[in-house]
Amino acid sequence: MTKEKHWPTSNWPEGVPADVTGINVPLYTVLDESAQKYPNLTYTIFNGATRTFAQVKDTADRIANFLASKGIKKGDRVGIFLPNLPHYPAIYFGILKAGAVCVTCNPMYTADELNYQLNDAGVKAVFVMDHPEFYKTAVKAVKSSKVETVVVCNVKSYLPGLKAFIGGLLGKIPKAESYEPGHYMFDDVVASAKPEPPKVDIDPDKDLALIIYTGGTTGVPKGAALPHRCFMHNLTAMLEWVRVEHLPGSASEKLKVGGTHTFLGVLPWYHSFGMTLVMLMSCRTGSRLVCVPDPRAGNPPFTEVLKAVQNYKCTFLVAVPTIYVAFTNHPLLEKYDLSSLISCGSGGAPLPVEVAKKFEAKTGAVIFEGYGLSETTPVVSMNPTNLKTRKFGSIGFPIPGTDVKIVDTDTGLKELPQGEDGEIAVNGPQVMDGYWNRPDASNEVFREIDGKRYFLTGDIGNIDENGYITITDRKKDLILVGGFNCYPREVEEVLYAHPDVENAAVIGIPDEKSGESVKAYVQKVAGAKVTEQELLDFCKERLAGYKRPRSIEFRDALPTSVVGKVLRRVLRDEVVK
Repeated sequence: MTKEKHWPTSNWPEGVPADVTGINVPLYTVLDESAQKYPNLTYTIFNGATRTFAQVKDTADRIANFLASKGIKKGDRVGIFLPNLPHYPAIYFGILKAGAVCVTCNPMYTADELNYQLNDAGVKAVFVMDHPEFYKTAVKAVKSSKVETVVVCNVKSYLPGLKAFIGGLLGKIPKAESYEPGHYMFDDVVASAKPEPPKVDIDPDKDLALIIYTGGTTGVPKGAALPHRCFMHNLTAMLEWVRVEHLPGSASEKLKVGGTHTFLGVLPWYHSFGMTLVMLMSCRTGSRLVCVPDPRAGNPPFTEVLKAVQNYKCTFLVAVPTIYVAFTNHPLLEKYDLSSLISCGSGGAPLPVEVAKKFEAKTGAVIFEGYGLSETTPVVSMNPTNLKTRKFGSIGFPIPGTDVKIVDTDTGLKELPQGEDGEIAVNGPQVMDGYWNRPDASNEVFREIDGKRYFLTGDIGNIDENGYITITDRKKDLILVGGFNCYPREVEEVLYAHPDVENAAVIGIPDEKSGESVKAYVQKVAGAKVTEQELLDFCKERLAGYKRPRSIEFRDALPTSVVGKVLRRVLRDEVVK
């Protein structure tokens, strides 16, 4: 039995329980159940080619069988270094069916960044894209790692027959220039392996499904260790929380399942936001999933995304605010029919009210904001999904099974009165077990309050008189570039590696397109002649695109505290003024 509403508000969504059950099962059962209930319904769509739930399950079972044959055992880590390709769900679930742990890697990483993640997680096998640049990066990254098995994924077999044929003739299908000896081709793996996953006992409460890398609250990349239960909770809670009007003017009801909806896969699936709320949620609901490897594709940028919404009649769009900005400001927007969209979710950064109003006016869809972190799989709270009780500027109420407290920023142990600002602390089944092999970092972010374990988010907020949670501040050093976290310390470490840099400080500055962009301040070594462009090129070789400074300002000296710590806040204040 579920409890009645548990949050102090009169606006708790009607029919939504305070808690959810049935989450103590392995995550891969999401695919198995949809394949059993809807075997012939379409799951993935890529350039017009479709794959059914039964086909994706068959491939996932074969991947699990292959991994087991290569010595992958329960608890071993397997990496996915891919954009949003149709291979992704089958690989993801196949890893889980082998009893292994997924380690999702940003496909825009440099070799150094990828190598760090592979080594830190102890990855033994990795799936990479057949591509001139991505494959080259992976090859360089695995050379000084524990990776023993590399599987190369080409898109040709996932394209419609004619497109694959013509693309092959014209050389338009991306592929590496050459391949390392011993690397496997994805199609060969699937063709030769049996659709028989190994029998592995999974404890959903303890056994990990994913290690996802995040800067956490300190800026040092760490792997958030997430058991199967974390995802099952988020998916089950979202099914209860999201209530939509399937037809204009109809009563709000829970999501219909079994081929009713089409999700636009515009958010990257290596990130928890897109992974849980798009790739996994579409599977859980038996919905179609449109694979979008490059959201910026088209002329002008984002045109292909608009075409996808129109062509595939997408009903759900989950995105960061910059995507909604790109939609509303697109010069060709009026040429495309987006009326199929009925509900949209936004997170990763505050959603400007005017952007939401314009988008809703043009599409008729409703945008509801939520809040979460990689450490919480990710959803913590969400606005009610209706126009009456949704509150812009707020992150809504905690989703079922979740508790939020506002605690003092000094100890994280004292709960503050309603309306008072403090650090947001979260308790719930979706909260990670801790940081991978980092008990010190884990201890820093967990507190026991009233006999329960709470995660300190690092975000500052309050709970108003109607129970709505509002974020009023955040870790000021964190830079949000297009909804992605960029941690100043990581960029500064790269700058400090240059021999002509004596001191460096990195901050985020306002940017119309991405919300914030990275700016660096550098104090040169005495007598050094290094130029801004030289340092920008230096960073380009070592950092993913969204982390790279867009400008570098040289200073004779950087502001410091009495103990010599560089004061980023002073530099930020200069920009604000």
